Amino acid sequence: MDDVEITDVDDGGVEVDKAPPQNQDLSSVTVLGELLSQYGWYLLVLSVLLYALIQYLSRRRSRQSPPPHLEQDATLVARRQEAMEAARRKMQDELDAKAAIFREKQKQQEEEKRRQKIEMWESMQKGKSYKGAAKLSQTTDDQAGPSTKVQKPSTAKKPLRNADYNPLTGQGGGTCTWRPGRRGPSSGG
Repeated sequence: MDDVEITDVDDGGVEVDKAPPQNQDLSSVTVLGELLSQYGWYLLVLSVLLYALIQYLSRRRSRQSPPPHLEQDATLVARRQEAMEAARRKMQDELDAKAAIFREKQKQQEEEKRRQKIEMWESMQKGKSYKGAAKLSQTTDDQAGPSTKVQKPSTAKKPLRNADYNPLTGQGGGTCTWRPGRRGPSSGG
């Protein structure tokens, strides 16, 4: 079948010889297919190991050499550390001052409690009501000593609702209204 020639006859009588189409050389593809079929898994494992090795070496190189933007002058680093230490010292001093003020307030409160307990004990020894005496002494101390609390004058309080308000009538605003219960036996079950 290979030596068959096909000839076409045109209207002009010119004979054209056409060679039959032949397959291109596919021997390289077949060799590659055979190689993959025999050693495919080995090639896959080898490529994965090669990829892992490249990643490992690139990480190792990046750890060993610091990036160029991190290299700094020693004096600049020293100045930054000194400034940071000064800021820390300042914040610590402020915190110490606040702690000292808090301790003073705690001591005053403890002293006040101790004094009240003594007054209560003395009033009990005299046969008086110790609770009334403690409250009385607190009010006199608050009025006599310097007060940090500002007392507000009492204002006229607004009533919570109108005098003619009745929730059972359903008037007076709001979304809740009274409804009578259902007639008949309850449907419990």
